[in-house]
Amino acid sequence: MSNEITENPEQTIAEALPVEETFEQFGLKKDIMRAIGYAGFKVPSPIQLQAIPLVMDGRDIVAQAQTGTGKTAAFGLPTLNKIDPNGGVQALIITPTRELANQVSDELYKYGKQAGLRTVTVYGGSSYGRQIGLIERGAQIVIATPGRLKDILARDMLKDFSPSTVILDEADEMLDMGFLDDINEIFAYLPSDRQTLLFSATMPAPIKKLAERILDNPAFITITRSETTNVDIEQKYYVIDENERDDAIIRLLDSEDTTKCVVFCRTKKEVDRVAEVLAGIGYNAKGLHGDMEQRQREAVIKGLKTGQYDILVATDVAARGIHIDDVSHVFNYHIPFDSESYVHRIGRTGRAGQKGMAITLLTPREFKELQRIKSKVGTTMEHAYVPSKSSIKSANISKMVDSVEKQRIFDEAHELLDLLRQDIDDEKIMYKLVSMVIDRQEVKGPNEIGINPERLEKILENLERGGGGGGNRGRGGYRGNRSRNGGGGGYRGNRDRNRSGGGGGGGYRGNRDRNRD
Repeated sequence: MSNEITENPEQTIAEALPVEETFEQFGLKKDIMRAIGYAGFKVPSPIQLQAIPLVMDGRDIVAQAQTGTGKTAAFGLPTLNKIDPNGGVQALIITPTRELANQVSDELYKYGKQAGLRTVTVYGGSSYGRQIGLIERGAQIVIATPGRLKDILARDMLKDFSPSTVILDEADEMLDMGFLDDINEIFAYLPSDRQTLLFSATMPAPIKKLAERILDNPAFITITRSETTNVDIEQKYYVIDENERDDAIIRLLDSEDTTKCVVFCRTKKEVDRVAEVLAGIGYNAKGLHGDMEQRQREAVIKGLKTGQYDILVATDVAARGIHIDDVSHVFNYHIPFDSESYVHRIGRTGRAGQKGMAITLLTPREFKELQRIKSKVGTTMEHAYVPSKSSIKSANISKMVDSVEKQRIFDEAHELLDLLRQDIDDEKIMYKLVSMVIDRQEVKGPNEIGINPERLEKILENLERGGGGGGNRGRGGYRGNRSRNGGGGGYRGNRDRNRSGGGGGGGYRGNRDRNRD
């Protein structure tokens, strides 16, 4: 079962691309096709076009593709298509992190629930007994992190564990995290008669050697980086302290010229809290997460499309399949756990030829995650400073001048002015009325939000001396594209602050920790 992994053009399959770019061409089961329709997929991505036919034919594959290309569906749809719902574990997906394991599990559950297929996530920090029990009670798909999976297999806790399909997702990420030895040990416990799929954004030498050892006559797929990057999305990040997230998101919502936007959070509880905070100060914000019933979710999406809400606060999984063309901004309340989530999130904006803005909040401790995402996605993110209250107030003055000039004069204005003149002179009336306008456009929060330039410089210097930051080290990675302009766009001085707003592990999909999704 050994093959030399080379760059031989004769081993590629670019010439085998189907002519018609539809999911119908693959011959997937009706239940799987219905799930694809529910997910809102219209046209297969390049990785799906190439991978799905090969997986359905039983071929081993090595797929080099950047995150955000639709890899989960590329290996998930054809794998689910051949699973017997009455059988035991038939597919094993190994991922580097528990977050990605949960994400993959949720997506596969969505594709396979019409066919009665069940997934179990296996990772450290949760009960061995519960995870083993759920697997033995009839799961067909196991999604696992290397450490916990190795322990379970080494201790012989699973009887007759013989998955016919084994998938390594984000193989280079597992290498970066030091899991390569665990992966090699895991494959010693797996049946030799299996289909093996390896997905990796890059192909360093250790991953090539691993592929040579565990794959049998694989087909090779390469999706270029240019196929994953949307040049219409401007990307910025703001460095803040942990306790400044609410103030920062409110300040940036005020300063950016948004139409509709999505604020991504990590957990359901965080979605509910952030949506409530934004709605409480007058934004038309509504939350969306997996604990909501389908009719509630549909009502929220409809409200966003029709303009009833203009801010959606959501988890990654809940926002999958959402296709709204006029989302101007995406805000990452927390930096996502992995690069695939980042690409998925920012892909909600910049659609249909429109320009979009993706904004990420992060603390100095999260620079390593930022650099890893930048490196894997191959994207450019501009650093900016959160606008101060005083700078927004200054910008707000010019906005209000324009607003006053355009204001229609009501007939009742004469009556009110006559009443005011009985006790107040004209000049004081004018100042009072202007002050009322200013007061209604109050800029909330402290004057300064985020890490100031001097402190940030010291933090970055300490990171560089200590080798921190990961990915592309050195000053260029952080300082090369920094902006001191305090963020783009003018202050939305005429926002109506009185608008009504909406209120706001392991296990089978649906029984997982309810704080996630």
